[in-house]
Amino acid sequence: MFKKLFGGNKRIEEQFVAPLTGKVVSLDDVPDPVFSQRMMGDGVAVEPTDGKVVSPIAGEVVQVFPTKHAVGIKTKSGVEVLVHIGLETVSMEGEGFEGHVSAGDHVQPGDPLITFDMDLVSEKAKSTTTPIMITNFDEVVEHFEPSYHETATAGETGIMTVKTK
Repeated sequence: MFKKLFGGNKRIEEQFVAPLTGKVVSLDDVPDPVFSQRMMGDGVAVEPTDGKVVSPIAGEVVQVFPTKHAVGIKTKSGVEVLVHIGLETVSMEGEGFEGHVSAGDHVQPGDPLITFDMDLVSEKAKSTTTPIMITNFDEVVEHFEPSYHETATAGETGIMTVKTK
């Protein structure tokens, strides 16, 4: 009640940039039902052209998976974002991945998160397609606007806008 009375419940608009250089596509195009059916949340995906992953948003790194194939970031407004490099990459057990951040680090858009060997991932995993998911979508998102691009530049091109509840 106090939040409503004193304006503590401010909606925030978050702008996300591409975490990888490549083609930004709908989750519908991701060849994995966990992502295409939005079981983990909503977002977009990038078909990368290189193996450099940067932060799509300002926030705190909350988790870097031990296999370094995924990283979770939480924004100041509470949006939780998962960047999941490739499909079925967990089975690579970290081979070809190098992390540049740790849990607790604060990042800005464009800050390096992970680098990976594109050729090795292409060879050993199902796909290099990288979903960028809002994992707490139902709890925090009032409005979601994806932005698809044939050619997006990591750390620069806008890929989605989220307005929090």
